[in-house]
Amino acid sequence: MIIVGPLNKVQALIDAHKVSHVVTLLAPDSGDQPPQGIAPERHLKLYFHDIVQAMDGHVPPRAADAERLIAFFRGWDRKDPMLVHCWAGISRSTAAAYTALCMFRPEADEEELAFELRKASPSATPNRLIVSLADEVLGRKGRMVKAIERIGRGADAFEGTPFVLRP
Repeated sequence: MIIVGPLNKVQALIDAHKVSHVVTLLAPDSGDQPPQGIAPERHLKLYFHDIVQAMDGHVPPRAADAERLIAFFRGWDRKDPMLVHCWAGISRSTAAAYTALCMFRPEADEEELAFELRKASPSATPNRLIVSLADEVLGRKGRMVKAIERIGRGADAFEGTPFVLRP
């Protein structure tokens, strides 16, 4: 089970779901407050801004970030839940969760998985650049990006409501 949510709900979600692994996707200047009860080797921290193209003064997601994310997912035994979070639980974290769905269900149609994400989270607006980088690493030939474009922007929200996906 993958739980997706915003930064301000991390510890409560870890405690409530007995999470064993955490993926943190935050801006480089966000600081580092590791969650309690998670071993360092079970906590992936990726730092980049929530942007989809180069911008002065901002760090974009890179191919190496997608590779590290996918490697971390591959190392998870899926016995206990994983938490994926970003600042608001709307863009970076939903892109990572969508990546996990595509990775763990390689034969599934990307569009069906995108609509599964939309059903779980009406506000999900996966970061297109993260999805594009993951698409390339997973060899999905642009289908992940097209599927995310198909579901479009999620409902306006300041913060996403935590939700669960079953990869």
